[in-house]
Amino acid sequence: MTKRDLVVRIADETGLIQQDVAGVLQKSLDYITEALEKGENVEFRNFGVFEINTRKARVGRNPNKPEDVVTIPERRVVKFKPGKIMKQRITGI
Repeated sequence: MTKRDLVVRIADETGLIQQDVAGVLQKSLDYITEALEKGENVEFRNFGVFEINTRKARVGRNPNKPEDVVTIPERRVVKFKPGKIMKQRITGI
């Protein structure tokens, strides 16, 4: 599903104009990104939690030339942890 698919579906079900739905959806995504950028967790009850994790710096090697050592720097990554209801619906448990 793409953002466009989501906009069309919401507009059809609510009777709102697609342009308005797209604006609200984009603004929501912008605020989520902004919060993650600040290092805050974003939690949607019964859906899941977006968290920022920091991966430590590590040493990597080229599999074709194992003698070449490359240092992979520390970096921040986004982690998603699904909520209880989402987990139940997807796994069927």
